[in-house]
Amino acid sequence: MALRIYNTLTGGKEDFVPLEPGKVKMYVCGVTVYDNCHIGHARAYTAFDMIFRYLKYSGYDVTYIRNYTDIDDKIINRANEQGILWSEVAERFIGEFNKDMTALGIQAPTFEPKATEHIPEIIAIVQRLVDKGNAYEANGDVYFRVERFPGYLKLSKRNLEDMQAGARVDVDDRKENPMDFALWKSSKPGEPAWESPWGPGRPGWHIECSAMSMKFLGETFDIHGGGKDLVFPHHENEIAQSEAANGKQFVRYWMHNGFVNINSEKMSKSLGNFFTIKEVLDKYDPEVLRFFLLSAHYRSPIDFCDHNLDDAEAGLERVYKGLAAISAALDVMTAVSVSGGEAESDLVEKLAAFSDRFREAMDDDFNTALALAHVFELVRAANRLITEVSSLDEGQKGLLAAVREKITEVGQVLGLFYSAPVEYLERIKGRKVAGMSIAPEEIERLLAERAAARKAKDFKRSDEIRDSLLSQGIELLDGPQGTVWKVK
Repeated sequence: MALRIYNTLTGGKEDFVPLEPGKVKMYVCGVTVYDNCHIGHARAYTAFDMIFRYLKYSGYDVTYIRNYTDIDDKIINRANEQGILWSEVAERFIGEFNKDMTALGIQAPTFEPKATEHIPEIIAIVQRLVDKGNAYEANGDVYFRVERFPGYLKLSKRNLEDMQAGARVDVDDRKENPMDFALWKSSKPGEPAWESPWGPGRPGWHIECSAMSMKFLGETFDIHGGGKDLVFPHHENEIAQSEAANGKQFVRYWMHNGFVNINSEKMSKSLGNFFTIKEVLDKYDPEVLRFFLLSAHYRSPIDFCDHNLDDAEAGLERVYKGLAAISAALDVMTAVSVSGGEAESDLVEKLAAFSDRFREAMDDDFNTALALAHVFELVRAANRLITEVSSLDEGQKGLLAAVREKITEVGQVLGLFYSAPVEYLERIKGRKVAGMSIAPEEIERLLAERAAARKAKDFKRSDEIRDSLLSQGIELLDGPQGTVWKVK
């Protein structure tokens, strides 16, 4: 099966055929560095990191660009609030962004350009648009004429006349059309500025990405990505200014990840349901967050809540427990010709089909949810063999070793399963224990009391202890070897 990608521009899945065989050129819009990143940023950059990894796994030579918008009204306002230089704000939050990305296992792109380092390229494109009549100067500002670009709104499938009629934009008499957008902004007193043919000023947001993508990837390239919220106006305006300047197609495949909802509501600072990556990582392991984000298809909306994060933590823990069980089984003395019966046959079948199934899922527009389902199937089959065969022979050990190798291999593609299993399980247990309202020593004391009550057939007291612990988030599991507890 060939790789198929959903193209926002055409509204359907298409076979992926790069401009240059064996090479992929990809640009993803980066952050405006004025604050710490939120969970929406985590979703976008985890999704495109996964895509970057899978393209490389598939044998492509990938050039991946992710920019920094390091000059913007928000950066200037934050600097003024704190009484520091705008550049200090930008550098500080570039550093914080990098810490968040490292924690989430997100690989560095090929290049990470900054807008302020590409002012000459920006000015050159704006001048070309002015010369062609696609842009005009008004008191030091330069605007793009949307009516001069016939394909405007082809990405978002909107209607220009309807938008003009109901446009909620500030009335600006300098604009020929209320939908015209800024390519260059004249500077106000005290603001950072660069010299240009239209006077001192700074670039508009949209033109920055056109200039940086074209510099590193050319006038036409393969993939442009970002969050769904960027379809309009940002990506729509990028298309208009780039194709008007160059007279050719700007991007062949437009990819957009879905929104993050918080407890089924749209994430918003005004609603008070806005979470930074740092806040989430105070409560959950970074790999749990990444696993959660990849557990849904990248284009689907995803509901961020404690329950779903807890489910993700439990799912990831199942994989790591399976890997730990495989490692433990491989350390046991080898038996001679012990039949694994149906469990062994099932594992052989699932292992043989696993690589093809993983690729089929990923080739279908990067369906990580289905890919992870195949991982769970393989882990369950391996656990069944380990449980049903008391002592493994060399062939069965080889089978389990191959399972571990395959999970590790796909883990490198997804950015998961990279920890030593025992280390991960201890790390998660430590986080859970640290967040408990009851000390482990007290739990053990109550377990001893409960065991004594059960021995004395005082089942009322036994149930009281169990229910009391459960109300504090501690679940008891009774088994033939005794009772163990876990954080619910």
